[in-house]
Amino acid sequence: MEEEQNKNFLTKTFSWMFLGLLGTAIVAWYTYSSGLFLRIIFQGYYSMLLIVELLVVILFSFLFKKLSPTAVAILYFIYAMINGVSIAVIFALFELNSVILLFVISALLFGGMALYGYRTQKDLSNWRTLLFGTLIAGLIISLINWFLGNPMIDIIIDWVILFVFFGVTAYDMNMLKMLQQAEGMDKSKLHIYGAMQLYLDFINIFLRVLSIFGKRRN
Repeated sequence: MEEEQNKNFLTKTFSWMFLGLLGTAIVAWYTYSSGLFLRIIFQGYYSMLLIVELLVVILFSFLFKKLSPTAVAILYFIYAMINGVSIAVIFALFELNSVILLFVISALLFGGMALYGYRTQKDLSNWRTLLFGTLIAGLIISLINWFLGNPMIDIIIDWVILFVFFGVTAYDMNMLKMLQQAEGMDKSKLHIYGAMQLYLDFINIFLRVLSIFGKRRN
C-alpha cells in the first residue's frame, strides 16, 4: 500500500513538472520566433518581468499552505509561463541543436540526482545550510561581477552553482520523500509543491549547463 502511494506521488509530481516545462518551452519558443522577446528587451520590460517572476515564487512559497490546490496550481503555471518569456533569449544566443542536446543531458543529470535523493536511506536535511549558503554567496558574487565583468569569475560561478543545484535536487527529492511519508499533514497539494521545487532545480541545472557548454551563435 505504501509503495503504491509513493508511486502515485512520484507520478503526479513528475507529471506536473513535465507540464510546467512543456509550457515554458512552448512560450519560450513563441516569444523568440515571434520577435516578442526583442520588444520586451528593447522597451525595458525585461527587468519588470524578472521582478514579477520573483514575486510569484515568493507568493507560492509563503502562501502555499493557505491557498487551495487550484490556486497553487494556477500560481505554478503562471510562473512557468513567465519563465518561458524570460528564457526565450537562449534561442537567440545559442544554436538550436546545442540547446536541445544540452537539455537532454541536463535531464539525465537531473534524473540521476533526483533518483539518488529519493533512493538514499540518508537524511539529507543537514545539506541545507551548506547548499543554500553557497548558493547565496554565489549569487552575491555573480551580482558584484555583473559590474566588474570578469569572464573567469562567471565561469567559476557557473560551475559552483551547477554543482550546488545537483545537491539541491537530491536534497529536495529527499525532503519530498520524507514529507510524503509523514503523518498528519495535508498532502493534497504536495505533488504541486514538489513539481515547483524540482522544476526550479532542473531549470537552473539546464541554464548552467547551457552557459558552460552551449554553442553560441555567431
